[in-house]
Amino acid sequence: MKFDPALQPATLLRRYKRFLADIQLPDGTERTIHCANTGAMTGCATPGDTVWYSTSDNAKRKYPNSWELTETHSGHMICVNTAQANRLVVEAIEAGVIEELQGYPTLRTEVPYGEEKSRIDILLQSPSKEDCYIEVKSATLLGEGSQGYFPDTVTTRGQKHLRELATLAQQGKRAVLLFAVLHSGIEKVSPAKHIDEVYNQLLIEAELLGVEVLCYQASLSSAQMSIKNRVPFSQY
Repeated sequence: MKFDPALQPATLLRRYKRFLADIQLPDGTERTIHCANTGAMTGCATPGDTVWYSTSDNAKRKYPNSWELTETHSGHMICVNTAQANRLVVEAIEAGVIEELQGYPTLRTEVPYGEEKSRIDILLQSPSKEDCYIEVKSATLLGEGSQGYFPDTVTTRGQKHLRELATLAQQGKRAVLLFAVLHSGIEKVSPAKHIDEVYNQLLIEAELLGVEVLCYQASLSSAQMSIKNRVPFSQY
């Protein structure tokens, strides 16, 4: 995924009201931009960090600029636009990067499914295989060393998705939870049971029922992003 037009840098002043952030441009001008991330963004939104933002050509948008990446003082790159995770995973599947998800000629996104009226992020289909349901989550919470976690806040939506995936697995269908690691400092992922114990327990139960867990790290820069390699997942 290449950024076109190119992302522009600014300094983060503050994030507020969940969807907004104030930045300072290199010329000293202040501007309000949109933030497409409803999470806590722990470690991803420190005032003084560099924000890389995109610009939309949609004249109807109140805030034409969107916060895409954070470059921290320690040099880490983080994709904070959670909508990009699904796009990156789709690209990686189609490019053959995610070996575990190959052999499906049909790929669909945002397909309604489940008893709780959800939409699966990616549905892979093949005449010779059982359908493969993939829920994508963006992992950006860095702990000690290179240890990453998900979620960064209590997520009732994420809990629902785990219940849906577990039900699919019980029905004999292929269900996959895929963590897209969008923080350059994260080299392994675990559930954040210190933040959301319910999510942690549901994930344990889902794995026991046959839900597959995959973690793939992304290469991140202000010019482009792509999924590159698998990293370990473990109950921490």
